Amino acid sequence: MTSQTAIDSTGPGDKAPAPSGPPPAPGLRGHPWLTLITVAVGVMMVALDGTIVAIANPAIRDDLHASFADVQWITNSYFLALAVTLITAGKLGDRFGHRQTFLIGVSGFALASGAIGLSGSIAAVVTFRVFQGLFGALLMPAALGVLRATFPAEKLNMAIGVWGMVIGASTAGGPILGGVLVEHVNWQSVFFINVPVGALALLLGTMILLDHRAENAPRSFDLLGIALLSGAMFCLVWALIKAPAWGWGSGRTWLFLGVSVLLFALFALWETRVAEPLIPLRLFRSVPFSAGAVLMVMMAIAFMGGLFFVTFYLQNVHGMSPVDAGLHLLPLTCMMIVGSPLAGAAITRLGPRIPLAGGMAVTAVALYGMSTLEVDTGSALMSLWFALLGLGLAPVMVGATEVIVGNAPMELSGVAGGLQQAAMQIGSSLGTAVLGAVMASKVDSDLPGNWAGAGLPKLTPGQLGQASEAVQVGVAPVTKSMPAPVAAKITAVAHDTFISGMSRASLVAAGVAAVAVLVALLTKRGDNAEAGAGVGHI
Repeated sequence: MTSQTAIDSTGPGDKAPAPSGPPPAPGLRGHPWLTLITVAVGVMMVALDGTIVAIANPAIRDDLHASFADVQWITNSYFLALAVTLITAGKLGDRFGHRQTFLIGVSGFALASGAIGLSGSIAAVVTFRVFQGLFGALLMPAALGVLRATFPAEKLNMAIGVWGMVIGASTAGGPILGGVLVEHVNWQSVFFINVPVGALALLLGTMILLDHRAENAPRSFDLLGIALLSGAMFCLVWALIKAPAWGWGSGRTWLFLGVSVLLFALFALWETRVAEPLIPLRLFRSVPFSAGAVLMVMMAIAFMGGLFFVTFYLQNVHGMSPVDAGLHLLPLTCMMIVGSPLAGAAITRLGPRIPLAGGMAVTAVALYGMSTLEVDTGSALMSLWFALLGLGLAPVMVGATEVIVGNAPMELSGVAGGLQQAAMQIGSSLGTAVLGAVMASKVDSDLPGNWAGAGLPKLTPGQLGQASEAVQVGVAPVTKSMPAPVAAKITAVAHDTFISGMSRASLVAAGVAAVAVLVALLTKRGDNAEAGAGVGHI
């Protein structure tokens, strides 16, 4: 297939002229807003799967007679495959075209989802979850690459705003949809739902998406760079996943972290010597680009800090069903839906610096407010803090994405999109691991005193460890044979101790968000955003 490019007159050091908009295309093909709808449908599948499956895990465990460790692999295998391959997948899009990469990603993700629904063993479920992660990694950067190439600079932020709205709403809405499907259909339906959604995205993509390629798109692959980066990402994410179980002082945790640092260093050294690197390190000379990547990590930490423990709080402390818990999170979801397009418009008008700093400041306030939640806090006050969190996260999701993608050259838009998604995955893993460690430390510290203060029988070290693990997720370690007064005392101690741990974790997340305000002040509008629409059509 021969590429016809729209940039021929510029020399190697010249900047491409800013196009006024996408070139005309016959019929539906290449229409910017229809393109946005198409990629949004595909992205929705991947974002939903990040949280919807957590609701199905207990049912999968019971139906397939799986162990707790097996169930953990259902989540971990997906995130590992996704995080490790995102940047490489973005490079594939830059090389072969984001349209083709998106269509392959959509098709593979839907097929893998259907295969999980038909699986009769936990090993098959985990295997196909890996394939879901791999195809999701193809899909996500390609979606950003398509948007970057389709929309003119003055409308790109609005498009990314809608894109961010879909991701935020799908992530926050996953528990609601998952709860309904598991409660009223079966766990397989959580995966089967991706099949018609994927088929719709494939149909729309075939009819609407137009292939865009930059004139100087990469023509070769940095195989050693891919191996080094993949190994480094695997060791980093694996260490973050296993740290809560192994302990932060464990030799295994530090071994994987050390190997990750070593591989990252070797990768950076190699990238300075290879003719066509996987990630040109000159990208990070741009302070706004680097700030955008750091901000995305910090935003994901805050997001997970706001979402991870809240689900335990609603279900295990307040005794809500998964569906009710999801409905109580609607203020967060709705504010992200409303706030993301508005944030896109504000960033177009004001630039990213003020909306990003303001968004992180609001996020910090919301997380501080969530640290004040009590066992008996009412729905109105909870909704206020959840809504404020969604309002703060929306401009950061949009603005940090624009800063990363807009400050990268057009021919590296896929790599930039992969880096943006990888930053989110690392931030999510880091947030879960670090805030989980904060929670565990606080519970381990407070539980013995609270237990003794309630006049409960003394526990052995083994019993105390088991009780602590239960309390860390808001579960009271009671049995059916316990007398009601004793069970009530244990429940009160467990919930009070959980609240103290959640409060500490929320304060740490609020501190991260507050520091992120300063990082946001280093951002600016993308220098290469004007090189977007209409760069080469096939």
